[in-house]
Formats: sequence, structure tokens, C-alpha cells
Amino acid sequence: MMALGRMAGKVVLLTGIGSGLGRTTAQILAREGAIVVGCGRSPDGVAETVRLVEAEGGKIEGHAPVDLSDRASVASWISETARKHGKIDVLYNNASQPRFAPFSEQAEEDYLYTIDNELNLVWHACQLAWPHLTETRGAIVNIGSVAGIQGARGLPQAAHAAAKGAVLALTRQLAAEGVAAGIRVNSVCPGVMATPPILGMLEEFGENSPVAPILERTIDGRPGEPSAVAYAGLYLASDEAKWVTGSNIVVDGGAHAYM
Repeated sequence: MMALGRMAGKVVLLTGIGSGLGRTTAQILAREGAIVVGCGRSPDGVAETVRLVEAEGGKIEGHAPVDLSDRASVASWISETARKHGKIDVLYNNASQPRFAPFSEQAEEDYLYTIDNELNLVWHACQLAWPHLTETRGAIVNIGSVAGIQGARGLPQAAHAAAKGAVLALTRQLAAEGVAAGIRVNSVCPGVMATPPILGMLEEFGENSPVAPILERTIDGRPGEPSAVAYAGLYLASDEAKWVTGSNIVVDGGAHAYM
């Protein structure tokens, strides 16, 4: 069945596969026939994702540790993938590692770390994969965040918002420049998702959690399932979206749409 999937035979570079959204995305892409070439910081986390995908019969390679904020590391990962597989069809920028603090108190070191690990890693991967994607007339999917389009009074996320807002702007510009190269570039903006950090926060603080007011505005009052984001990304990565570029899909249970 995987050989007949929506991503059959496509080589997909996927960042941040060690847990959360990245793990779920790796599983779904592989189920749809993709050859997933993933990376992450944690060797143990990446190995577990590889085990889960292979247990279902999917095709996946895991590379770890890969520091995506280091351009040389990204270049090595991408060039090795192109050499081994002969092509790259999709770059899926999922990885993200922000540091949170109120704007007035955030240390410069933590702000720069967030920019490195939410914006610069996307820049490096897109630029280094671009020549390969030109050859295949491929696609880029960037994971943004609702933080990039809407402020939140209860969350100290200025650095995160700045980085993700920039990712969305970069996505639109790359879509414009990608027309000449035949490269489609789109983004997905998750809201509050049921990832380990969010679930841990809710367990600790309950109705006093900083994300509780956001969850109250969702369609079911709960964090979203990671698969909801992964399926949006799957669509944008697939040939079904061959006439879609420069677009952003918000997956947040409707929380951004109304006060």
C-alpha cells in the first residue's frame, strides 16, 4: 500500500523527528510511501522514531545528532542525502527550539538562541536544498506558528513570535522566487498542540496554565492532535497541492479566528 501512497517514491528531508510533531509527521509521510530522511538532536529520540516507522514497513533514515543551527552540519546532511538517493523532492522544516521569557526580561543570549533555532535553521536548510529542489521542481513545507500571526497576553513568547513571524515572511518570499525554479513553498501554523511540553504544562497547572485561555477558544477545548498538523503538511508536500504556493494553513482549532 505504501508504494501507492500520496508520497510514493518521494525523498523527503524532515527535521526534528526525535519526538512530537516531527515523529508523527515522519510516520504519516512514510505511510504514504515517502522515503523519509530525518534528523534530530537526540540519538535516542531519532532511533525510536526510526523503529516506529520501520515497524509499520515504512522507509526512513535517521541522522543524529544534527545541529541545524550550524550551516556545515546542515550542508553535510543534505549533500549526503542527495548523493545517496540521487534527488530531493521535499524539504520539510519541522524542527524548532525556542526559549521563552517576558520581552522585558529575555536575555540576549536566549533571544539569539531562539532566532538560530527557529529562523536561521530554516534559512540554512532552504538555501542548501534549493539547487536540489530546482532539479526535481520540488516543494518546501515550513512549520510556523500562530505566534507568528497573533499575540498572546498570557504567553511570554516575544522571541518565538519574532522568529516564527520571520519564517512566514520568508516562506512568502521564497514562494515568489521559487516560481522561476518551479519550487513550491508553503507553511503550516500550529496552535496549541498535544506535544510533550504542552501536556506537561497542562498536567502541572491545569486551568491556570498559560495556554488555557487559548484552548477555551478551540473547537473542542483541547490541544490539537499532532496528526492534524502532519496531514496539513502532507497535503502541501504532495502533488495534490501542485497549484498551491505561498500559502499558509492554520491548524489551531479555530482559536485565532475569533476573540
